Amino acid sequence: MDIVDGGEVARVLSRVKAELVVHAAAETNVDKCEINKKLAWSVNAEGTRNISAACDKIGAKLIYVSTDYVFDGEKGLYSEDDEANPINHYGVTKLEGENSVRELCEDFIIARTSVLYGWHPSKVNFATWVIDSLRNGREISAVEDHYNSPTLADNLAETILRIMRMDVAGVYHLAGSERISRYGFAIKIAEVFELDRSLIAPVKMDDLKVWVAKRPTDSSLSVNKAKHELQASLLDIREGLRRMRRANTD
Repeated sequence: MDIVDGGEVARVLSRVKAELVVHAAAETNVDKCEINKKLAWSVNAEGTRNISAACDKIGAKLIYVSTDYVFDGEKGLYSEDDEANPINHYGVTKLEGENSVRELCEDFIIARTSVLYGWHPSKVNFATWVIDSLRNGREISAVEDHYNSPTLADNLAETILRIMRMDVAGVYHLAGSERISRYGFAIKIAEVFELDRSLIAPVKMDDLKVWVAKRPTDSSLSVNKAKHELQASLLDIREGLRRMRRANTD
């Protein structure tokens, strides 16, 4: 369904008699959101409001997948109670989605994640870009002063499936358990996949001219709440990458 069409969303969720909805649809290209702000707002903000309203109308629980980019990056290792303060339009639209979920839904989980990676049939992510580049002998640059909490997509999906069966609500950070720079992440990718790490050069965020949107310097997430309250098994970098490599050889 087209989540921008509120009427269609309401009809579909009512017809299937949804009891629980996992909302992971979004425009996640940060620079595209900055360039086409109208598109980003319609999908991430208005689309999420449509889903929230439809869930509230039929009494369905909503799990909304949000992002570390709702934070400004001045602190790092953000907890669920830290104040959101996005510095780019993507973050603004995702925070507006969170606000709609809180406003319209009685039963919800906001699941913030960070830098999803893993195998995908068509969409390139940071890990697959690094792997493909190094396998083909291409030199690449990765920022050494930009920190996140890289998250294996499979691990996030399993965690969401787990909390679907639990009587919990509110905001949870469901991300990788390790804070790391993009350069550090690239080095670990090379090591786990046994590729040439000498092809990876560190650069500073200020020297990188290809980004249109401003990025938070350190938007890493603390996952202590999820580990304690949900007993969530959230992987560190090497665990996630090793699992990703095994999946490619099975």
